[in-house]
Amino acid sequence: MSTLRVISRSPVARRALSVSAASRKSNTPGVPPQKILDEYDEHRVERTPEAASMGDHTFKQPKSLPPGDVGHDVLRDVGRHSKRTLSSFSVEGKVCVVTGAARGLGNMMARTLVESGATQLAILDLNAQDAQKAADELIAWFVAEGEAEDGEVDAVGLGCDVSDEASVQRAFQQLKERFGRVDILVTAADIVENFPAGEYPTERVKKLLDINVMGTWFCAREAAKLMPDGGSQVLIGSMSGSIVNVPQPQTPYNFSKAAVRQMARSLAVEWAQQRIRVNCISPGYMLTALTKAILDKDPVLRDTWVSKIPQGRMGDPSDLKGAVVYLASDASKYTTGSELVVDGGYTCL
Repeated sequence: MSTLRVISRSPVARRALSVSAASRKSNTPGVPPQKILDEYDEHRVERTPEAASMGDHTFKQPKSLPPGDVGHDVLRDVGRHSKRTLSSFSVEGKVCVVTGAARGLGNMMARTLVESGATQLAILDLNAQDAQKAADELIAWFVAEGEAEDGEVDAVGLGCDVSDEASVQRAFQQLKERFGRVDILVTAADIVENFPAGEYPTERVKKLLDINVMGTWFCAREAAKLMPDGGSQVLIGSMSGSIVNVPQPQTPYNFSKAAVRQMARSLAVEWAQQRIRVNCISPGYMLTALTKAILDKDPVLRDTWVSKIPQGRMGDPSDLKGAVVYLASDASKYTTGSELVVDGGYTCL
């Protein structure tokens, strides 16, 4: 007969566990564990805004690439990669779908998949014209840069209100008719708002949850129906799903992203036997064009955010490229139910 061990969730028990953990950390016999805990705060040093560099990290797809430019920021001087590389990181031959991809992070992620070999791509966004325009611009850019032949990339933009179950079902029916299947799904459609909890209009909370949580759910479910041979789903969460952002009040957004995080874990287990991998990317503060416009008008908020990031800067959207490619591609074929946090160390503190 197996024994079930139950750990108390009470504050007293949690305190006891913390003290026990501190005891294991101590290398000095006789030093009280409580003293170790009390001294932890002395070593918690936040970077000052003066020591942190923001830079111009706004994502904007360049009109052309300078010689030797790989298309996004890198930490060393390299040319366009042409040497041996792990083939499993390629998404060549995969049918890719990215929601919320008419602009912003979603658009960058869609372009990243094409950079990594995809030639069949669907951009889903609320406005059909915006989605198709983004798809056309993507194709034109890769052809103009010599990164794709004319007609090589088949990209389509579809109007889809992810908060509306029927709209999502129609969009995925269109995808089925055009491509026959889905291999990769990236759910980048979401919204964030800032209201004190006591003043947050209920209808706005419901709208946020419909988009961030139910929208992710509808798209994940419909995509799975078009993955008969398995596939990869990358749900875009946020570090806000595991920490509390300050100073801005955004409780509903935070718990919506906590739901996405747990959704990925639950679906990963449920769909594992169908060879559908489900993972979550949780970005930290990303300096998109929209975020930059906001912070330029609020330097206090900017400095507050940056001072709490160990790397001393906000993320460039391109910092997410590697995470997207890894989880979307076969390089992560034994990775499912995981959360990949890309936050410059913010959640470590």
